[in-house]
Amino acid sequence: MLSERFTEALTFATHLHANQTRKGSGVPYIAHLLAVASIVLEHGANEEEAIAALLHDAIEDQGGAATREEIRRRFGDTVTEIVDGCTDSDITPKPPWRQRKEAYIAHLPTASKSILLVSAADKLHNARSILNDYRIVGESLWERFKGGKEGTLWYYRSLVKAFRKASSMPLIDELDRVVCEIEEISKDC
Repeated sequence: MLSERFTEALTFATHLHANQTRKGSGVPYIAHLLAVASIVLEHGANEEEAIAALLHDAIEDQGGAATREEIRRRFGDTVTEIVDGCTDSDITPKPPWRQRKEAYIAHLPTASKSILLVSAADKLHNARSILNDYRIVGESLWERFKGGKEGTLWYYRSLVKAFRKASSMPLIDELDRVVCEIEEISKDC
């Protein structure tokens, strides 16, 4: 069962990301965090993992080291460790896109089961959003991403491969299916 800690994390995440929207869509960012939390809970997450799902982008997008310490103070070391494992950069300005993505992919095969669960849920929701948005706006979608079409497709295919090396959870199969659909729908456009 989820306790008051989950509610506190939801409130904290809502405040942290209050002025943030999803790339190119204008959808409030909290929708993504709720979706990731939902996916991890549907795949057997415990409360620590569900809280980390709500906070998985907090360090990266909302304050770096200071936010990390606030998460640690409020929610403990386990949640902080999971959020850290889902963070590709905690500094501003961020390192170059490709460098961050390669480092993130490289760390997945040795990541904990909890980090893999939250990370895979995050990437699954992102991939579903890409697929949905591609169906609406077509090729112009790729302008939203620093990696463009080729880089973004490379990143998601590489994520699937890295997750498969680390785990066999069904969530990875779903991510693979969505990535295949993105590859197929955007082929030769």
